[in-house]
Amino acid sequence: MSPVSRTLEKTPGTAGPLGGSGDWGRPGPGGDGALPLGATPPSASRIGVWLLVGAITILFVAFTSTYLWVNTALLVASGLVLERARRGARVDAPRVWRGALATATVLGIAFVAGQIAVWTQLAAAGVFMASNPHAAFFYLLTGVHGLHVAGGVCALLYTQWKTWRLDGRAALDVIEPTATYWHFVDGLWIYLFVILFWI
Repeated sequence: MSPVSRTLEKTPGTAGPLGGSGDWGRPGPGGDGALPLGATPPSASRIGVWLLVGAITILFVAFTSTYLWVNTALLVASGLVLERARRGARVDAPRVWRGALATATVLGIAFVAGQIAVWTQLAAAGVFMASNPHAAFFYLLTGVHGLHVAGGVCALLYTQWKTWRLDGRAALDVIEPTATYWHFVDGLWIYLFVILFWI
């Protein structure tokens, strides 16, 4: 018999690695080897707490996903409305571009508020930038983009103030660069959204 075989051989009154009682030579509770000596089964309350934590985490992840979809819709809508403002300036329709600029600005602010809500939900679920590389990646990308959107909102506010007393041609000269930047921010978010959800 080889040394390994002798080592693994089960002798009466002892426990081998393949069955019998608990640890080597020590009977487990009830003599069936279910748990090591001194081990206790997890309590129902401990199991219940972990199930609750898991359910809450899934709920927060679902909320976060919903927020991201809503935020995407807000940003895309703001881009479409801003395009209406640009067209209104081209035909010299002050009421059109002023109303569209105001709406685009409100939608942009709502997007920023939605992003803050996403970060708050993740933090409440215990997901922080240092939690894992995926969380750090998410916070970094959405945070940098959020700063760009905040800058775009400031540009929208400035554009709305600047064009208040201008005619169509002069207003268009102010709206054009803001709209171009805002469409870039829209496109960048859609790119990030695809990366975050499907890649």
